[in-house]
Amino acid sequence: MRTARAMRPAITAPGVATVVVVMVLLAFLAYLSTGPAVATFGDLVRGHGGTAAEAEGGLPAGVTVFDDRYPGVANLDPDLLHALRTAAGDAARDGVKFQVNSGWRAPAYQDRLLREAIAKYGSEQAAARWVAPVNKSAHVSGDAVDIGPDTAESWLSEHGTGYGLCQIYANEPWHFELRPGAIGRGCPAQYADAAQDPRMGS
Repeated sequence: MRTARAMRPAITAPGVATVVVVMVLLAFLAYLSTGPAVATFGDLVRGHGGTAAEAEGGLPAGVTVFDDRYPGVANLDPDLLHALRTAAGDAARDGVKFQVNSGWRAPAYQDRLLREAIAKYGSEQAAARWVAPVNKSAHVSGDAVDIGPDTAESWLSEHGTGYGLCQIYANEPWHFELRPGAIGRGCPAQYADAAQDPRMGS
């Protein structure tokens, strides 16, 4: 006795092609919604550090304030680096590890980041909220460091004053500079963003 077999629709080549195209489109849309869109300049630097040459200040993920083999760390101002390392040692006792997302940058690297920010944000004026020109950048002079992850940012935001380490821009909670006077008087008020910093004026 024959049992009836369920009829299965034949899948044609055009049908397969349509399914593949739809799947690719869906994957692309998912990538756009969760992919590496640059929301802030911090994201731009973090995404760029691994591709910039180490000699220019590019840093791979996971570099700490003690990694002297990277110019991005070693070329920081010695007083800034000392304060960072002292703070990092104390933070480690609280289970917090400092990572350097960006430190010293060569002029060519800074200029490239500036051009990319202008392309991202649509104008020099908009990019100025996130990126300083080469001749005014605290990163190029070795006087600024971008710290991560969020736990390190939070720890340094709370305790950094005691080391003279201050957040300078409200829109960049990862960006710290040395202000020795802060140890006794507290950190100065933050600028809304880099465009409000008088050092950026002509």
